[in-house]
Amino acid sequence: MRTIGSSSSNGDAIPAPVDPAARPRSVVAAELVARIMSEFQGFKGEFRCAVTERLVKAGVSMTNLHVLGLLSRHGEMPMSKLADVLDVSFSNATGLIDRMEERGLLERVRVADDRRIVLVRLTAKGESTLEEVEVLRYDLLERLLARLDEAQLSRLAACLADIHVAVADLAAETNASPDTDPHTHGSRHSHETTYPLAGEHRRTPAHRATVAPS
Repeated sequence: MRTIGSSSSNGDAIPAPVDPAARPRSVVAAELVARIMSEFQGFKGEFRCAVTERLVKAGVSMTNLHVLGLLSRHGEMPMSKLADVLDVSFSNATGLIDRMEERGLLERVRVADDRRIVLVRLTAKGESTLEEVEVLRYDLLERLLARLDEAQLSRLAACLADIHVAVADLAAETNASPDTDPHTHGSRHSHETTYPLAGEHRRTPAHRATVAPS
């Protein structure tokens, strides 16, 4: 009787299965990272599609949401600065802002002491739109988590706690690096949709209150 794993039918030795635990950690970790990244990107894409579909029905595009988020996080901006952050031409930015202003999501104002400067800022409707989007995202995520049982939720909570610690360590390491420029961190070429969580919306700074309507 031929011993399984000792040789093949032509006499060549058949390699024994490799125990993953016996492989170098760097190789195993790299494969796990690749798998996690793939799963995460897939989940993020599907979740974004679900959010986008409902936003489109509400008449809000992802580009609109990106602009609203930028203004909420950074406060009012000159048109030229906004175009630079969006990485589009001034004319393209102007067309986008025109359409959003027509819908009442934001407004343009001129600085009282230099009317050549046009600032773009959120309106009350723009802020409420961001809040509605956050409620939408929370609702979808809650419905997603409701499909997991208690054991799955416990594992997920533990994993997220580990990630939170890792993020804090990375942030501390990045901030301590002498090569890090806080003014360039998160460049204008980032096209991720960024908008604050509920309660994070920033009002127009008090020192910018002296503006006159355009």
